[in-house]
Amino acid sequence: MAVDLTVLPDPGTATTLDALVERLRSLKLYAGDPSYETITDRVRGQWSSQGEGRPVAKSTVSDCFRPGRRRLNADLVLAVVRALHPDEDYVAAWRRALQMISAETVAAAQVRVEDSLPADLAVFTGRTAELDRLHHVLSERRGTGGAVVISAIEGMAGVGKTQLAVHAAHRLLRQRTADRVLFVNLRGFHPDPAQPPADPAAVLDGFLRLLGVPGPEIPHDRDGRAAAYRGRLAGTRTLVVLDNAAGAEQVRPLLPETPGCPALVTSRRDLSDLDPATRLAVDVFTAEEAGQFLSSAAPRITVGDDPDAAARVAERCGYLPLALGLLAGHMRARPGWTLTDHADRLDDHHRNRRLETGIELALDLSYLDLEPDGQRVLRLLALHPGQDLDAYTAAALAGTGLDTARAHLRRLAGDHLLQPGVPGRYTFHDLVRAYATTRSHDEDSPPERRAALTRLFDHYLATAAAAVDTLHPGDAHLRPRIPRPGTPNPDLSDPDTARAWLDDTRAALVTVAVHTATHGWHTHATRLSRVLFRYLSGGHNADAVTVHSHAHQAGRRSGDAHGQAHALTDLSVTELRLSQHAAAVDHLEQARELFRRTGDRTGEARALNNLGAVQHLSGHYRVAADHYAAALELYRQTGDGIGEARALANLGNVEGRLGRQRAAADHYARALALYREAGDRAGEAYTLNNLGNAEVLSGRLEAGGDHLEQSLALHRLLGDRNGQASTLDSLGTLHLRLGQPARAVEHYQQALVIARENSDRYTEAWALNGLGEAASAAARPADAVTQHRAAYEVAAGIDDREQQARAHAGLGLAYRVLDDQSRAREHYEQALAVYTDLGMPEADQIRAALP
Repeated sequence: MAVDLTVLPDPGTATTLDALVERLRSLKLYAGDPSYETITDRVRGQWSSQGEGRPVAKSTVSDCFRPGRRRLNADLVLAVVRALHPDEDYVAAWRRALQMISAETVAAAQVRVEDSLPADLAVFTGRTAELDRLHHVLSERRGTGGAVVISAIEGMAGVGKTQLAVHAAHRLLRQRTADRVLFVNLRGFHPDPAQPPADPAAVLDGFLRLLGVPGPEIPHDRDGRAAAYRGRLAGTRTLVVLDNAAGAEQVRPLLPETPGCPALVTSRRDLSDLDPATRLAVDVFTAEEAGQFLSSAAPRITVGDDPDAAARVAERCGYLPLALGLLAGHMRARPGWTLTDHADRLDDHHRNRRLETGIELALDLSYLDLEPDGQRVLRLLALHPGQDLDAYTAAALAGTGLDTARAHLRRLAGDHLLQPGVPGRYTFHDLVRAYATTRSHDEDSPPERRAALTRLFDHYLATAAAAVDTLHPGDAHLRPRIPRPGTPNPDLSDPDTARAWLDDTRAALVTVAVHTATHGWHTHATRLSRVLFRYLSGGHNADAVTVHSHAHQAGRRSGDAHGQAHALTDLSVTELRLSQHAAAVDHLEQARELFRRTGDRTGEARALNNLGAVQHLSGHYRVAADHYAAALELYRQTGDGIGEARALANLGNVEGRLGRQRAAADHYARALALYREAGDRAGEAYTLNNLGNAEVLSGRLEAGGDHLEQSLALHRLLGDRNGQASTLDSLGTLHLRLGQPARAVEHYQQALVIARENSDRYTEAWALNGLGEAASAAARPADAVTQHRAAYEVAAGIDDREQQARAHAGLGLAYRVLDDQSRAREHYEQALAVYTDLGMPEADQIRAALP
């Protein structure tokens, strides 16, 4: 597409990160296409003039212009914009665009999927023709996996689409037409702009987990997930219910398209362009159906003086099922009233409050029928930024006891003001949430609303802290001490319960992290980031980037240098795993300076330790060792045993790379003792892996195998996917040394799957080289060439020189077996050059192997 170089690009028209990057590239052209070096110099000048002096590499700046990004460093992008067009109003437009896209991207990825249905109505009335049509079409579609789209008249909400789909789905399960169900609310028309339609990729991730696919085996891209999802459904009889869809593009990747697996889709829009699909339009109740509904929902209400009272009530409610359900709850609360009384009151209410629609009337009457405490609870529950809530979150928002919160939830659900979800959880209908939110803004003062949300965020922060302390007690002293809130919290003293709570609540925790960072609860955002670091670092890389990035922004807005430093350090760990070296170095240098400024020597040691890790991964082992040694000294001075253990383990890693396996094992043994003394099971698991690997490489195979099996068991117990991948790679090496290449391949392949799911390019390169070496050991030199070439491509992309050299060495061996001596020598020589430069002992082995 041609770019008009005379028009300043408008960031406000971008709706995706790629679109925003395209506008940044256009801005560079508009500004005369300066070099990346020039832009970098201007950015450095800006930050220096602001007294920040943050380092920034040219590669980091140029990376901002690369499409296909999953996130952008907002501070850096704004600095780049300012360097290209220093107009503060224009920079502010970019800031707004970044905030909008970042928030929508994060929120769209937070979605709850279920393998059970919401509760069915105790008495389901009407819809006989629609149910018969559904039964007939689903019987036809069962053989093809096609979809039935339950749509409505354009713009109509509250017509009962979801309840019809849920009732039909329950019937199918009772009739054993389907064996299981997958259910998701796609949030297509949520009234809160902070809750955009759910991202289909996130839904597929959740569905695959419910279908038994381990997280490490879930593909990273949406198309790969869709293929895996349909493959997993093959041979099953699974009913997929996609509720509240925004449009065909959101639904299409989620359709089973698998024989035996029908789909039910509800939407306010006409989705008949889905192929294959059958459209079933749902309108309001007929007069007869409305009368039947009122009779069944409020069976003991007498008619009174007006024989047409039921018809008057139905007409005033617009024959809308949601409005009639709300009114039925109101009627049951007044057993002495007749239908005529209710019809008269509806008429009076309509005249006095000028409410024109049936849903407005029903909501108003249902709300006014509540006791003042019930009204207040409904209003405050609608403030929850997440998708659903339970009794604990209700108690926090309302500031009540747990039993009181449960009673309110039951009453509100009985009055159809809340919808029961999975057992113990409740959701709002979009219309009810919008009504209750408006009521809250009208009736609750800003301090009251803020106090309710503060109690909610206190609850999440304290409960998350308790869960992480249960799972990782050894480094609890490194996390902020979170006081117990004044509202009830679940007991998470059991590790399985703690992990289940974190897994179930992860989407809500990420949503809370973003909300607190962007709406003024800055301390909550920075503390939640610290609390969740160990849990998220177990493989939830995308969520970790979101949480820690927002914590950094919150720290900057509030002037919390210490919070910024920790958020930057935590973020750098994820960036290392994502092979974003330049960004990690930038953030660690900033963090180190902030720790120095605040006098936090333990924090400074942590930043030094991580800077050593960057140098280590880049093959600069001597520089890495210097950073590790400096960190070790600081840790010892501050009495931080866990930090000392980490620095010792890292020094062991350097010794291992230089071929000194005995010295490495000594460092690991000392680190292991410190981890066990502190009760740090995660540190123990990683060190067992390192120790086992050192023992394997030094020929102590039995001892090494024992330590590796212990490591893998611990990583699995802790749910740490990154640790599992690393240990599986080490087990592959063990089995190669044992002369068992087939078993080695199994372990390397498992490591590869996890690494790719976590975007861990380093472990991916290691596992691919391992597969190449296993292929050579099994006398399959052609396969070895394929694997080593793939390893080299990955290693070159992340500048991992060690794995590049290893790939060259493997290619040299494979080509020698294939009798291509010229190519063999070429690869051996390249391996020799890199190993020599790195100072690794493999250089001597290559010299001996040169043909």
